[in-house]
Amino acid sequence: MGDVSKLGRVKIFLKDPDRKGFLQILKEVVVLTVTKKEIPFYYFKFVYKKKVNNYLDYTGLNEQKIISSSKTLHKPEHFSLINNKLFFSLFCENINLRSPKLISYNFGSVFFFDGTPQQIQTKEELINFFETVFTTTNSDALFLRPPANQGGRGCFKLTKSQLYEKVEERFETLMKDSYVHTEVVEQHEAISKIHGSSINTLRIISLITADKTTEIIVALLRFGVGTSVVDNASSGGFFVGVNMEDGTLKASGDYFQEHGGKEVFEHPDSGVKFKDFKVPFFKESCELVKEGVKVIPDRFIGWDVAITPTGPTIIEANSIVHIPCANMGLGGLLKNEHIRDMFKELKNN
Repeated sequence: MGDVSKLGRVKIFLKDPDRKGFLQILKEVVVLTVTKKEIPFYYFKFVYKKKVNNYLDYTGLNEQKIISSSKTLHKPEHFSLINNKLFFSLFCENINLRSPKLISYNFGSVFFFDGTPQQIQTKEELINFFETVFTTTNSDALFLRPPANQGGRGCFKLTKSQLYEKVEERFETLMKDSYVHTEVVEQHEAISKIHGSSINTLRIISLITADKTTEIIVALLRFGVGTSVVDNASSGGFFVGVNMEDGTLKASGDYFQEHGGKEVFEHPDSGVKFKDFKVPFFKESCELVKEGVKVIPDRFIGWDVAITPTGPTIIEANSIVHIPCANMGLGGLLKNEHIRDMFKELKNN
């Protein structure tokens, strides 16, 4: 499902059969305007739906800005590790925090493998570089990601069998941009049965509270659709909230409004229903995130965790946790007592 224009989003809102009545919407918007001290534009993306009874529990734009810009929650020295995928991979490798193995990388036309830089000028040289990587590592595929992009933008899978075609297709981009080249994660069979084209990751949000304890606030399982190799909702996928008590999926998931805003109860490709699906290694995933917080003690982080046949592995960490996604998955971030306490702390600082 492709992106829709602003006008298209208005049409989605107006035609949504799950929309509350206009009088109720007007009342709630007025209450939110007074309570949040802002015009609640965010309300019209999701909170307008009939299933949202606790509309005051959804953080507004001002509250989101407080979280993202807080110097109490975030330290600049953590950002270089969290927001750069190359630095993060090197760091995880150095401290043995489980994550996909870093194989090679490039800064424009300078490619690095096995500690050695190589200046690439032609397609033939680039093919030879990757053939050496595949042969030396005995692998058939690499996953390439821009080190600083968010939302899965620019990511692609490079396979040995289609090396020539991919180099022909992406040569100019590879010569101009930078990429981190990691091993391709093998996904747990149970999750692949729902959707196997992409690695469908958990987004787990951690918070270090004022009393220095680490709490898991919310978890979502994000799914790709069709042949997409990324699962990000901002790239056209969708997400399903996880019940924190038992690690099962909630009954339904959601697309962002810019991708149609549809509520889904089963994966559109496989037809597998979400309700009561037990996420493999969910407890272990939360424990791995807490291990990550010990070494990167930023107080509010969104962790992307893949589930392999042998357990969880951290794909990346994000200082921008995508709060609207968290709001929708949890059913209102302010339902969580630790989030409420966090805002009280920030207000007093």
